[in-house]
Amino acid sequence: MRKALAVLTGARRMPGADEAAVFWGAATVLALHLLARGRLLPGVSPGGFDAWRIGPFDRDDAVRVRELAAAMPPEARAAPAAGGKGVELPRAEPLLRAFLDAVADVLARTPAGALAAGGQAWTAAIPQPVARQRGWAAGVADGLDAGIGVSLRIELPDPADTDAVWDGEAGGLGGLGGEGRVRAVVQLHHLADAVVADARDVWTGRASAVFGSCARSEALVALGRAARVWPPLARLLAARVPAELVLSDEEASALLGEGAARLAAARVQVHWPKELARRILARAVVEPAGKTASDLPSLLSAGALLDFRWQFALGDRELDAAEVDRLAESQRPLVRLRDQWVLIDPRVLARARDRTARRFTPVEALGTVLAGSADLDGERVEVTARGWLADVKERLADPESAARRAPVAQPAALNATLRDYQVRGLAWLHQMTSLGLGCCLADDMGLGKTITLIALHLHRQTGPATAGPTLVVCPTSLLGNWTREIEKFAPGTPVHRYHGARRTLTGTGTGFVVTTYATMRLRAVELAEPVWGMVVADEAQHVKNPFSATAKALRTLNARARVALTGTPVENNLSDLWAVLDWTTPGLLGTLTSFRDRYARGAESGKDPQAAARLAAQIAPFLLRRRKTDPGIAPELPPKTETDHPVALSKEQTALYEAVVREAMAKIRESDGIARRGLILTLLASLKQITNHPAQFRKEEATGARTAGRSGKLELLDELLDTILLEGASVLVFSQYVGMGHLLHQHLTTRGIPAQFLHGATPVPRREEMVQRFQDGDMPVFLLSLKVAGTGLNLTRAGHVVHYDRWWNPAVEEQATDRAYRIGQTQPVQVHRLIAEGTVEDRIAGLLATKRALADSVLSGGENAFTELSDAELADFVQLRRARR
Repeated sequence: MRKALAVLTGARRMPGADEAAVFWGAATVLALHLLARGRLLPGVSPGGFDAWRIGPFDRDDAVRVRELAAAMPPEARAAPAAGGKGVELPRAEPLLRAFLDAVADVLARTPAGALAAGGQAWTAAIPQPVARQRGWAAGVADGLDAGIGVSLRIELPDPADTDAVWDGEAGGLGGLGGEGRVRAVVQLHHLADAVVADARDVWTGRASAVFGSCARSEALVALGRAARVWPPLARLLAARVPAELVLSDEEASALLGEGAARLAAARVQVHWPKELARRILARAVVEPAGKTASDLPSLLSAGALLDFRWQFALGDRELDAAEVDRLAESQRPLVRLRDQWVLIDPRVLARARDRTARRFTPVEALGTVLAGSADLDGERVEVTARGWLADVKERLADPESAARRAPVAQPAALNATLRDYQVRGLAWLHQMTSLGLGCCLADDMGLGKTITLIALHLHRQTGPATAGPTLVVCPTSLLGNWTREIEKFAPGTPVHRYHGARRTLTGTGTGFVVTTYATMRLRAVELAEPVWGMVVADEAQHVKNPFSATAKALRTLNARARVALTGTPVENNLSDLWAVLDWTTPGLLGTLTSFRDRYARGAESGKDPQAAARLAAQIAPFLLRRRKTDPGIAPELPPKTETDHPVALSKEQTALYEAVVREAMAKIRESDGIARRGLILTLLASLKQITNHPAQFRKEEATGARTAGRSGKLELLDELLDTILLEGASVLVFSQYVGMGHLLHQHLTTRGIPAQFLHGATPVPRREEMVQRFQDGDMPVFLLSLKVAGTGLNLTRAGHVVHYDRWWNPAVEEQATDRAYRIGQTQPVQVHRLIAEGTVEDRIAGLLATKRALADSVLSGGENAFTELSDAELADFVQLRRARR
C-alpha cells in the first residue's frame, strides 16, 4: 500500500488510465480527506496485531462511502473464483472499507512514531502483536465506531412552578422554588443517519426501528464515559430508564461553568434553550467620580479620582441598580428577568456581589482604558471609558490624525520654516502637553527634535495657562548645541546656562534654562523650587535606570508639562521605555514589576504577541516615533544634513589651552619673520590637538593612554556612536591627525565597538580589504585619516559622517564627506562636525557659518592665512572664550 499511494493519488488524472486504477485513486483521495479531518481509530486485527482504521463516520461520510462503493467497476474487484474456474466479485463496500483502513494504517506509522510514543505498538512500520490491548482499543472506539452519540438537552421549569421572590417594573426577578428544577434530558444521536431521539423513546421501543437493539448498551457506555468527568450523570446509570436528570442548584451552577466544557471533551454536548441565548454580560467601566463634568486639563494634572464599576446588561439594555442588587442577592444559577429565564455565569454573579470600592488616578485610568483591559484579581477583563475619560481616549486613539484635525500654526517668533512632519510633531506635542500629559518625541537622529521643541516652547508662551520657563536637562556635550539652536531659531528668547561655578536661576523669565544631568543631580533641591512651564529631558535614555540618583532627581522637578527627547527609547530592553514614560506620565504603565510581568517578558521573548500589541496600543498616544524611512518623512529631508556640535572642554583641556596660548603669545610678540610664522603654526596645531584630546597633545602612546573622561569631543563622539549603532547604521569618522586616529581606535576597541583605521601607512591591498569589509557591513565604524582617505573612496554604506576635528579649508571637508555622499548612495547622509566651544575651532566655524565670503578669502589658504594676522588679531582669535552663563 505504501508504494501504491504515490501512484494512485495521480491515477485519476493519468490519460488512458485503467478504470480500476482510476477508482482506487478516488478511494485514496477519500481516505486522505477523512484522515485530514481526524477520522482515525486504533484497533486490533483478527490475528492480534495492531492496526489503524478509519472512523468514526458521520452521516455525510457514510453516504460518500456508499456512493463510491456503488460506483466500483468490476475490474476493480474481480478475483479468481474457487477452483480456478471463472471470476467472482466480492461485495464492494466491505472491500472499500478495508482499503480505507489500509491507507490509514500506512499513513499513521511515521518514521518518528516509535520515538514520539515511547513504544512500538501502533507506531512501528511492521505491525506488532497486541492481542492483550484488544479491550483497550475497543474502549477507545466505544460509541464512536458504532455511530451512536449522546447529548443533554436542558429544560427549564415553568415560571408558574417557581416562587417569585421579587416583582419590579422591569418584569420581575425570581429564583427557583422547591418544585421548579432544571432538567437534563438524555438524547441519542445516530451519527450516520443524523437521527435524534430522547433516551426514553429508545428504551420504550418507540425509536428502536431507527437505532436498533444495540443502541441502549452503546448509550450506557457513552454515559459511563461522561460520568467520569461529570459525576452527577452516574445517577442515570442506576436508573431503569436513563431518561433525564433533575439538577440541584449546585449541579446546575457547575454545569454552567466547567461541567459543559468537560462533557464536550467527553463527546457529550449540552444544548441550552434558545431563550437562554441572551446572557447577562458584565463589562468593566471607568468613569469620573461623581459623574460630573469638569475641566479636562485640571483633572488630568490634579489628583482627581475616577471610579471603577461593573456594568451589567441583558442584550443591549443595561440593568438598573435595583436589578443589579437583586441579581447579587440571587443564590441560584437561573433568574427570571424581564419575563425570561436568564443564565447567571458564576463570574458575573461574583462581580454583582463585589462591592469593593476601586479608584484610579486620571493617568492610571487613562492607561487602563487605552490598553482596553485591566488585571483584576488575576483575571484579565475588558474595560471601557465613560464621561470625559471617553473623550480623552477618543482624542488620543490616533494622536497624529487628531493633530492634523487641529493643526498648530508655526510660532511667529520661530526663525525657521518647519517641515511638514515637524509641524505635525508640534501639533502632537501641543495636544499632549495641553492635556497635562507628558510625552516622548522619539524621532530618529537628524529629524529636528530640538527645533520642534523650541517651536513648542514659543507656542506655549502665547497662552497664560501654559506660559513659563522651560528647563532643558541634557548631557554636558550638548549644552553648547542647545544654546546655539535657541539663539538661532528663537532670537530674543532668554537662554541661561545653569552650569559651572557661577550658575544662577535669577532672571529666567519665560525663557530657557539649560543644565546637565550631573548638575541637575547635584542641585536637585534648587531646581525643584520653581514651577517650570515645561521640563525637557534630552537624550532621555540617560535616565533609563529609574533607581539611579539622576532619575530620582529628575522626578523631583515641578513642571506643568514633561517632554522626553530621545532617538533610542529602547536601548537594552523594554524597562528602558518604562523608565522614560514613567517620568513623563507617572502611573501610565504601572509599577516596574507589574510592567515586566504584564508586557516585557512576553513581548521580549516573543512568546506573547498579544502583550506586545497591548503595550503598543497603550503607549502609542504618548510616544511619537518617526524614522527616516517612514513614508512622508524621508522626502522631507534634504539629501545631506549638516550639523555643528559644539562641545565644552574638560578641565584638563581648559588648563592646557590657556597655558599654551599664554606661553605661545609671549614668544610670538618677541619674534618676527619666518620664526613668527612657525610659532603661529605650532600654536594653532597645539590648540587643535588639545581640543581633540590631551593625550594627543602630550604625545601619549595610544596603547597606554587613558582616554575616557578627558575630552568633551570624545564624550560626544561616544554618544553619537551609541545612537548610530543602535539604529543599525554605519559611520565614517575623519581626523586630520594619524595620532588621534590611533587614540580613537584604541578607545573604541576598549569599549568593545568594532572599528578599523585607515591612514597613510596602510598598504593598498589592506585598504581595499577594509573598504570591502565596511561596504559589506562587517565593520560599522570606519576611522579615516582626512588627507589620505578624503578622496577616491566609495563608502556609500555610511549614513553618517563625523568630522572629529575641523580643517581650515571647507572644500577638503566636503571632499571627505563625498566618500559617502556620492552617486550610489540610497540613504540620507548626516554630517556631524565636532567643534570645541570657545576655542579657535569655534571661531573658524563662526566664520564659515556667518561670513562665508570672508571664509572663502581668508580660510581657503589654510593655516598660513593666520600667520599674516597682527599680534592683537591673533590673540583675539585664539583666546579661550568662556561660555555665557
